[in-house]
Amino acid sequence: MLAVRPASPQKSTPNLLPCRINHNGPINSASRFWTPSTDDKGTQHVHFRGRHLHGTSTPLPSNYTGTILNVTDKALPTPPNAKRREDDDDDGDEEAEEDAEMDTEEIKIAEHIGSFDEIMIWEHGGKVDVENSAFVRGLSEWIGFAEGMHCDEEVEADGKEKKES
Repeated sequence: MLAVRPASPQKSTPNLLPCRINHNGPINSASRFWTPSTDDKGTQHVHFRGRHLHGTSTPLPSNYTGTILNVTDKALPTPPNAKRREDDDDDGDEEAEEDAEMDTEEIKIAEHIGSFDEIMIWEHGGKVDVENSAFVRGLSEWIGFAEGMHCDEEVEADGKEKKES
């Protein structure tokens, strides 16, 4: 589990690149490696490691906010009076042991680094084909799945109340 530590996050735009970078962390001179520009049609362009990439901005729905978290090694302290459920049947202590393990699960602290309302998707040699992009399709499917899971039964995903017939 994670506990998110409140902070003053900065506005960010995640970039989804069509390559693998075997580095995780800050770099000293980001402008040396990453300087996107916008053409007169509004398309973003950048040269990264000798490759010309074209960027397409994919906005999140208005009722969604993206969050960038950094999961730390710090754990949330557990209160000393944490309740444990007692084994209420006669078949042994297995259930009580499982409950005790669940109650003592370590909760890691995550720092809220940034927020975003769009994702920039980059593609080699041309604009991202929004209709056939696995990333765009996956994002829209995930949003639809999340709305289906977290939506009230009386309210549809688009915010309108269902009409009973």
